[in-house]
Amino acid sequence: MANFGTYQESCPSIKNILLLDSEGRRVAVKYYSDDWPTLNAKLAFEKSVFTKTQKTNARTEAEIAMFDNHIVVYKFVQDLHFFVTGGDDENELILTTVLQGFFDAVALLLRSNVDKREALENLDLVLLCLDEIVDGGMVLETDSNVIAGKVASHSIDAGAPLSEQTISQALATAREHLTRSLLK
Repeated sequence: MANFGTYQESCPSIKNILLLDSEGRRVAVKYYSDDWPTLNAKLAFEKSVFTKTQKTNARTEAEIAMFDNHIVVYKFVQDLHFFVTGGDDENELILTTVLQGFFDAVALLLRSNVDKREALENLDLVLLCLDEIVDGGMVLETDSNVIAGKVASHSIDAGAPLSEQTISQALATAREHLTRSLLK
């Protein structure tokens, strides 16, 4: 019987997924390794990756950079910067596939209105996306339609009681009721 450690070593591993705004501040981040043990180390890594990549034009296709013995793939859209980090021996194509899956799933869930304001208003969906894509550093899913479908299935319909809805769902329901009452 083969050693499980051998399989684990050959399995693709993600170090972190970052979603930063156009000034390098956090929108949604998830770390899966102990390479950055403290909050200050994580913030310093985010700042340096943002600084190194902000002058590039990664708007149409993902770009790849080597940074502090890590491979970072990234893509920008409007005022959001998407990053996926792997080890220096990780396959760039796998990292790019994870990045594209995250990016496309967020675009689907935000109805192609991918900007900081919309991402913050639907932060629960963005964080659920991260949970559906990677667990403990292991890639679970990269198909954006499957990811968005799973995230959408977690959300509760607007007819549910307010106590069972997420904040963004409750606000959307309240907004809808207010609009209806004003139109009467």
